[in-house]
Amino acid sequence: MTTGENTFWSSGAVPLIEPEFLSSIIGAASDIALVVSAEGIILSVVLNTHIESFGNLKHWEGRPVADFLTSESVPKFEKAHDAYLAGEVPKKPLELNHSDNAVWQYPVRYTFHRFGYENAALLLGRDLRPIAETQQQLVQAQIALEQGYEARREFDARYRVLMANSSQAVVFVSVQSGRIDDANEAAATLLGLGTEALRGSSLAQHFNDRSSVELTESLLNATLSEEGGRVTLRATRTRQQIVLQPVVFRAGGQRVLLCRLDSDTAVAESSGEAANQALSLFRLGADAMLFISPRGVILSVNESFLDLVGAPHLSGVVGRSLGDFLSRGQIDLSVLTDPPQRAGQMRTYSTKLINDLGTRVSVEISATHLDDADAPSIGCIVRDVSRVEAQRSAAGAIAGGQMPPESSRNVMDLVGSASLKDIVAETTDVVEKMCIETAVELTSNNRVAAAEMLGLSRQSLYVKLRKYGLLAKNT
Repeated sequence: MTTGENTFWSSGAVPLIEPEFLSSIIGAASDIALVVSAEGIILSVVLNTHIESFGNLKHWEGRPVADFLTSESVPKFEKAHDAYLAGEVPKKPLELNHSDNAVWQYPVRYTFHRFGYENAALLLGRDLRPIAETQQQLVQAQIALEQGYEARREFDARYRVLMANSSQAVVFVSVQSGRIDDANEAAATLLGLGTEALRGSSLAQHFNDRSSVELTESLLNATLSEEGGRVTLRATRTRQQIVLQPVVFRAGGQRVLLCRLDSDTAVAESSGEAANQALSLFRLGADAMLFISPRGVILSVNESFLDLVGAPHLSGVVGRSLGDFLSRGQIDLSVLTDPPQRAGQMRTYSTKLINDLGTRVSVEISATHLDDADAPSIGCIVRDVSRVEAQRSAAGAIAGGQMPPESSRNVMDLVGSASLKDIVAETTDVVEKMCIETAVELTSNNRVAAAEMLGLSRQSLYVKLRKYGLLAKNT
């Protein structure tokens, strides 16, 4: 190719390149270039200016190549260099690992080239560190993937062993489709079908009179119950009454129902066992227990109650009114019977029990209404607190007398700031208001019972309620 009279190409397709530009072209064409003499001495090092990770390698010049190669790379270089000196230029790239003072290593892929300088070789190299890093990342990803597979296989094995050896019948149901994702052998036996046939089938088809949508909604509603809801169904094949206890959870973006299955017989046996335990507690319990009718007639008591009232036999207690044993009689009985029937229970009520000999015992009573359609009753637990009151009194004693209560100390603080008449008037109102509030609260706003408890007429109670602003509060 010529332009006018000037010859641009001297021979073939190789242009003439000025020496001062040759090194920059070689550096741009490779990441690292070495000129190695026939004796294996590095004559020159040229680096790509865009790669800074090599650092400054000028100290390589004038030293053998083997000084900067790892032990396994030295024989590979010597073999390729000997072949080059013998006139056979290596056709395949040569991968060598460089090492500089054992501080760092990096792999480079070299190709040998002749350039006509006393058997010196031009080695053009490509940095393999990006490839090595990518390969390392792939290896790490593969290792992590294998570990994930192993962990999954381990969890799957545990799950299978647990399902196979669990005596509790369990099925997993997809909320979206209503189909059984998995079930164990106990569930298959309860439903009268094999486990393989059970998987993938609709849960509703194994029970009577429920569509898939209705059954799924019933199970989801049961999971919202605070005490663990139940759904009772009859199995199509075994004709058994089966109780399902569902729990909903989310896995893989889908909601799944874990349903525990129990036959109605097993539930009845469990309920019977609980009833036997409750009966044993009633008979042997340390606290006095009794059952009364809604009108306050004693239906049954335990031995602890007989000990508390000093009765020798059940016949001396059963059939009598509980008010006969309460210090305020009918007033206390109304407090124990009315609030439980309205609110379901009354946690604590303090009063005194009186036996036939006139002995008074301080007690705390809690009452619960038992809503039995045939025979409604009220269950009471009576706890003797006379020892506790004695301990509290002893703890409040101080040398030379009794420690004044908190209210007395507050009154003492007023001495000197007001006259005695004003102090007495103010504290009387406070005490009176507290007593009225307590009576109204104990009787659940029964004004008649509260008036009887305080020894007031009903009209006087209304006047005092209005005086202290409690009339509207308790309506």
